[in-house]
Amino acid sequence: MCIYSPSISKAYCSLILKMGSMSNSLKPALLMVGVQMVFSACNIIYKLAIYDGMNIIVIAAYRLAFAAVTTIPLALIFERKRPKMTWRVFYLSLLSGLFAGLLFQNLFYGALVLTSATLVSAIYNLIPSVTFVLAVSFGFEELNWGAVTGKAKVVGTILGFAGALVLTFYKGVEFDIWPFAINILDPKNDHTEHVTDTTTELLGVLCVLLSCFCFSIWLIIQAKISEVYPCPQSSIALMSVIGTIQCVIFGFIVERDLNQWKLGWDIRLLTVVFSVCFMLMLIHC
Repeated sequence: MCIYSPSISKAYCSLILKMGSMSNSLKPALLMVGVQMVFSACNIIYKLAIYDGMNIIVIAAYRLAFAAVTTIPLALIFERKRPKMTWRVFYLSLLSGLFAGLLFQNLFYGALVLTSATLVSAIYNLIPSVTFVLAVSFGFEELNWGAVTGKAKVVGTILGFAGALVLTFYKGVEFDIWPFAINILDPKNDHTEHVTDTTTELLGVLCVLLSCFCFSIWLIIQAKISEVYPCPQSSIALMSVIGTIQCVIFGFIVERDLNQWKLGWDIRLLTVVFSVCFMLMLIHC
């Protein structure tokens, strides 16, 4: 408030307004950094659950099921007035559940089994580049090479793929930045160490690349859904329900041991709950 008239107060008000506009402009970047930090923590927890012997198909099924349980009430509360459901929206939601649920989840967790959480997190940053390539290839977005933004997108895509190749094939020096180890797994269980060689790591990189393609296709599908059904929480809830049905059916075909589907007060339950919280954070960001 600038009710005193000296020039100092005017400069002070101008500085406050500039700081307010700067903080507003920094919010998207800060949210992106926060999402990446939580995502990295998710990958580490997923890896711990895998070390604990949890099947990746079970992780995917429970994550989507918990997401459906939490997003359905939010959709009913905050999106009471929504457009009429059509067969086109249902068909696109079916594809969303397939690509973002069944395919992406299992390929992503499979990559965590075969490689490290660090490598998966790094290559996962290729999703914007893959989405741009797919959007241009299918005519959803123009390349616009003559503009500065078009050139920046192309250069960024090339640099992203080059960085992924460097992370895949280059083995750097290992740093010990933590003086002691923390083991939050059950010490009574005999967990075998995951030994990875070049072949398994390359297979893991292939899995994470395929998961990036699936996630990028899901983003394009979601953009199409938002045009005719602009209700993000209802759309995510529907996708979670469809993805849960697909993952449960596929899961019981592949994994019929009911002990694998049991959740206790351990790292497995923490993994499912933490991943659902991360998904809800993504929706509201």
